[in-house]
Amino acid sequence: MKLLYFAWVREKTGIGEETITMPEGVTTVEDLVSWMITRGGGFEAAFADKSTVRVAVNQEYAKIDWPVTDDDEIAFFPPVTGG
Repeated sequence: MKLLYFAWVREKTGIGEETITMPEGVTTVEDLVSWMITRGGGFEAAFADKSTVRVAVNQEYAKIDWPVTDDDEIAFFPPVTGG
């Protein structure tokens, strides 16, 4: 599973990307975000308020119940606004 971090999510976690083995019990975006919090430090800070982080799975916006697999590319970023 490839994880990408953008904007302030990258600043808080301290990394831009990483490849991990999908944690046991993680089957959805929500599970993954909950697991990220357990990593502590900057990860806990970045994901503490789940409403402030958006997620894309394989370059497609994903809702919290979106399924994830070990082959996915998952991006975390702040909400995007337009005008």
